[in-house]
Amino acid sequence: MSPTRIFPAIALLALAAQAHATEGGASIYPHGVEGFMAGALPPPGVYGMVYGQHYHAGRLNDHNGDNLNMPNFSINANVIAPRLIWVTPQKVLGGDLALHTIVPLVDLEVEAGSRRQRKTGLGDIVVGAALGYHHSDKLHSIVALDTYLPTGRYDKNDLANIGTNHWAVEPVYAVSYVQPKGVVADAKIGYIFNQRNSDTDYKSGDELHADYSAGWAFGNGWTAGVGGYALQQTTSDKQHGETLAHSKTRAFAIGPSVKYDSGKGWFASLKWQKEVVAQNRPEGNAVWLKAVFPLSK
Repeated sequence: MSPTRIFPAIALLALAAQAHATEGGASIYPHGVEGFMAGALPPPGVYGMVYGQHYHAGRLNDHNGDNLNMPNFSINANVIAPRLIWVTPQKVLGGDLALHTIVPLVDLEVEAGSRRQRKTGLGDIVVGAALGYHHSDKLHSIVALDTYLPTGRYDKNDLANIGTNHWAVEPVYAVSYVQPKGVVADAKIGYIFNQRNSDTDYKSGDELHADYSAGWAFGNGWTAGVGGYALQQTTSDKQHGETLAHSKTRAFAIGPSVKYDSGKGWFASLKWQKEVVAQNRPEGNAVWLKAVFPLSK
């Protein structure tokens, strides 16, 4: 089951005149978070997950993907996000009904020009419901609806924020092709409907995105391959009712991934991703760690 928001909002208000695109250049969704097993819902039971992320960016790009050359610009974010999933025994429309929540804990530092700020604390909590389908022993899929709650700390005058101060809703479709030995592939596609930030009267545009992975399972619990994400903002940002020109975000990231499955109900994955395309947003790289384990069945 695919997660939702982990990565914190970055309200780079000092840069807004140069790079709009999802207010301050940040997205409410942690692009690239999902990979192997993204579309495979486990059997009924209660499961714990922990996501860990370190993200670093040293440049901010304009709508053409060119470096804005902002002096002393850097973003460093460390996130630990516990997640609880309940896969119920209930069937709905032929699928297994599941409920989940994610509670991100964020340590964020942003520097731009002569300003630097660091914040730590609770980010925006996510709640959602999903239906999981097992089409065969190898092919699995999930349809879900996630809601982002504006629970993270936010101040419109701050350089760094660990909340977005707006709601968002995201329908999701994820699919996984899984086998003990051989080719494996996963994709998670979502469409984010961003709502208005009432403190700034700013509405970030809607976003179409996909996390992906492809690899080879060696038959001994280990899988290795590549993964990343693609992002395209589909509608322009608006502020005070006016559409902002050149405000759409676009990005693509890729990097190596590895997963170990114990065969006893738990698995862990590690990956690194480099953003090779970034328009109207920071350009950087991320390290992701994911662990999944059953709590009860």
